[in-house]
Amino acid sequence: MSEVEVIDNFVTKYKSLKQEIAKVIIGQDKVVDEILISVFSGGHALLIGVPGLAKTLMVNTISKTLGLDFNRIQFTPDLMPSDILGAEILDESRQFKFIKGPIFSNIILADEINRTPPKTQSALLEVMQEKSVTIAGQHFKLEEPYFVLATQNPIEQEGTYPLPEAQLDRFMFSINLTYPTFQEEVDVVKATTSNITHDIKALFNAEEIVKIQKLIRQMPVADNVVEYAVKLVSQTRPFEDSAAEIVKNYVEWGAGPRASQNLILAAKTHAAINGKYSPDIENIQAVAEGILRHRVVKNYKAEAEGVDINAIINQLM
Repeated sequence: MSEVEVIDNFVTKYKSLKQEIAKVIIGQDKVVDEILISVFSGGHALLIGVPGLAKTLMVNTISKTLGLDFNRIQFTPDLMPSDILGAEILDESRQFKFIKGPIFSNIILADEINRTPPKTQSALLEVMQEKSVTIAGQHFKLEEPYFVLATQNPIEQEGTYPLPEAQLDRFMFSINLTYPTFQEEVDVVKATTSNITHDIKALFNAEEIVKIQKLIRQMPVADNVVEYAVKLVSQTRPFEDSAAEIVKNYVEWGAGPRASQNLILAAKTHAAINGKYSPDIENIQAVAEGILRHRVVKNYKAEAEGVDINAIINQLM
């Protein structure tokens, strides 16, 4: 099968995938798209939303439709690195045996990652980067594909450990999960207060997803598209000559080179799901908010005047 045929087949399967997810998840179309773009790009995502918006159900449903294993880890202040990575125990024959922790799965939902101390956060973030675990000198490779969706609750910040900017940068997307519309909430209430159940079909498998991830990396990109992505990122840096006035006024720190890399990768995936064989500037703009919003740090003036980070990004585009 040629690369063009693979992408055409992917577009058809992606539409079926969205329909399958929509059996359980009502609305939240852009959120589902950004999670799936992260998966097919080989990145990770940070989901920010208040409790009760079906984050766990969403990730569980997506993992089922992708035919992948799923584990949920509830992060708490007393969670230790060994609780997520695993630990060595002494078995009946008095030999040390490694018991794998919940991190060994294709999809991990790291629930309320800002509730756990930096030591445990760092253990997870290291696994996300290296896609392997080293315990007592033994090296364990994680199965591909590997995707971490970490959630943060934007309210109740007492006793939390916010992720530093350097660690936020490891997430491809920062996704804002908002309240449903009135009609969507009516549909959710009807669907969840009856005894109707939906049979979710797996439309992909791990091997297929890894092949698509490789194909997306091989996609050609025009020089002007790469230059647009790099220019957009460099304009977020207030100390650059190319920085816009709004950035000089309201931004403390801009995005680093990882943002440019992620913009191109996500734009390739966005192009593929829309049946294009190469991304253009439109695809960069479609993914830019989610890629940049957690990498651009507002200053005190922006906080005081209530300037939204998305408004800054949109003005740059």
